[in-house]
This record gives sequence, structure tokens and C-alpha cells, in this order.
Amino acid sequence: MSTKQEMKSNIRTVRVEDAEAILQIQREVISEQNYFIAVSKEFNKATEDHEEWIRNILEHERETMLVAEYENNVVGWIVFRSQERMRMHHTGSFAIMLRKEFRNKGIGKLLIHELLSWAEKHPVIEKVTLGTFSTNTRAIGLYKKLGFIEEGRKIREFKFSNDEYVDDVLMYKLVK
Repeated sequence: MSTKQEMKSNIRTVRVEDAEAILQIQREVISEQNYFIAVSKEFNKATEDHEEWIRNILEHERETMLVAEYENNVVGWIVFRSQERMRMHHTGSFAIMLRKEFRNKGIGKLLIHELLSWAEKHPVIEKVTLGTFSTNTRAIGLYKKLGFIEEGRKIREFKFSNDEYVDDVLMYKLVK
């Protein structure tokens, strides 16, 4: 029996002043060494880097970033980055991160729903994509429930140790 408990959270567009909270979540997820390409010693971003990143996203008409708040604290985020090539303007990919204690509570699902709603209303975006570790079965299950389809894999794309590899699962959803 699942003990999943839905948690009420507020989803809103990111603000520059969220940079520190977003950076902290990213550091926490990277330190787990399970869900992110970079390892802790490679990740040396500062709050100012994230402030600039957020400003660039907010200024870009085909990109967005949303945060999930619980009790006025940012507990997760999702970012959608579009392709620069003209023939790929209709597509883009997302990344999502949640604090560990807020996973499996429906917040990731809410963030993805809000992103998909934004994409469906967007005049240009037609396809939303993502890549995830093949070992991230919980996330893959959620993506499939939300209508994402696996379109391929990059076999042994990530190397964790001398004999441990993980595939990159590529998924998509058409929104138009």
C-alpha cells in the first residue's frame, strides 16, 4: 500500500530573489549523487550565477521557470529551456528538482502540470522533452502517467564507476 500523501503547495513563476533557494535545492540534489549529471565537486555555481540565469529565462519568450512553495519556502522548481535553432523553436526540454523531503507528495506532478499548461497555451511550443537516468524509475513512472512517451535511450550514457553505467532515457509529450 502506498503512503503517498498529497501536499498543498503554491506554484508560481520564478523571481530573481528565488536564486539562493533554487541553488540550495540544486546543491542538495547533486549531493545525493543519484539524479544529476554533475557531481558535487564539479558544481561551483554562486547565487549571482543563478540570478543571471533566472533573468535570462524571464526575458526569453520561449522559456519559463516555475517554483513550488510550501509555507512560503521554495521546495522545488522546474525549468523549460527552448532550442535556439529556428527549426527547433517548437520544442524544448525541462529539468525538475525537489527537496528530498517534498518528493512523492504530488508537488513534482503539480509543477509538470503547470509547465504543460503553459506550453499548451504558448503560441510556438509544440513538444516538451526530458532526459532522465534509467535508474530513476519513480520519475519515469510519473512522466508516463502524465502522457510522456519514451522516444529513445542513450545507452551507457553516464558512468558512475568502472563497471556501473546508466542509460539516459529520452521522453517527450506533444502539446499541440
